[in-house]
Formats: sequence, structure tokens, C-alpha cells
Amino acid sequence: MKRFHIHVHVDDLAASVTFYSKLFSAEPARVEADYAKWMLDDPRVNFAISTRGTKVGVDHLGFQVDDAAELAELAKRAEAADMALLDQGETTCCYARSDKHWVLDPQGIAWEHFHTLDSAPVYGERRQASPLAGATSCCAPSGKPLCIPVKPAGSACC
Repeated sequence: MKRFHIHVHVDDLAASVTFYSKLFSAEPARVEADYAKWMLDDPRVNFAISTRGTKVGVDHLGFQVDDAAELAELAKRAEAADMALLDQGETTCCYARSDKHWVLDPQGIAWEHFHTLDSAPVYGERRQASPLAGATSCCAPSGKPLCIPVKPAGSACC
């Protein structure tokens, strides 16, 4: 079964943990000095925040799957959508060891598809540059805009 994933960069982790814990009526499943994650069941979502981004706002979206077969199916869907696929294979990112790949949508928004294999004691590993948008980070392809802009305070919503 798939779980929707959202990763948001925040300026103040403690204030954001307090806010989201109240909003979700749940404590995070994991908290580190620069990261927190909620594994919610209703709705089924993996919601993560961190202070590691360059820009406040939504960093990337994705799907977390339960097994390798589901991950392979998501790779086929991405390829069918004619999107370049960055297959990172097994990697460490966001305090987890995962098998993952990435695609960028036509607007440059990163979509992560991953199968978590185990937890990890570190945020991530640095990778060599890759063919997809010059990816060098453990956690997202770079070189194109990856963040969805946050609306300015006082602007109309949705």
C-alpha cells in the first residue's frame, strides 16, 4: 500500500513541530535536531519537515511503498509519462536507508518514490552528480526549481 509523502523546509523546527503536532493531533514518529517526521494513518501520509533546505516551503512530494514490486511499478509509471528517471538505488537520506528513484514533473517539482529499508543514524550521504538535473544531494535532484512557492502572508488562499 502506498503512503503519500510531503517534505517541507522550515525555519524554526521547534515551532513547526509544536504546530504540526497540534494540527495532526499526533506526536512525530521521529525527531532529530534538524528533522521531524509524522507517519499518519488518517490520511495515510509520511509528512516530514527539516531545516536543511535553501528555501522555506514544500521541497518535494512522493510516494512511499511497502515493497520492491510497488517501487518497480512506480518506475514504470514515471517512464510511461516520458519523465527522466534518476534511480539512486539504495541510499541513506532523512535518517532512513531506502531504495529510491526520482522524477521531475514538467514544472520541475521533484517526486520521490521510495521503499524504506531501515532507519539510519545520519540525515544522509552525499552523492556524485547524476544525469538528472545535476543531482548532488542525497535527498533531491537539483539544478531546477524544486520548491512550490509559499504564498505571501495575507494573500488569498487556494
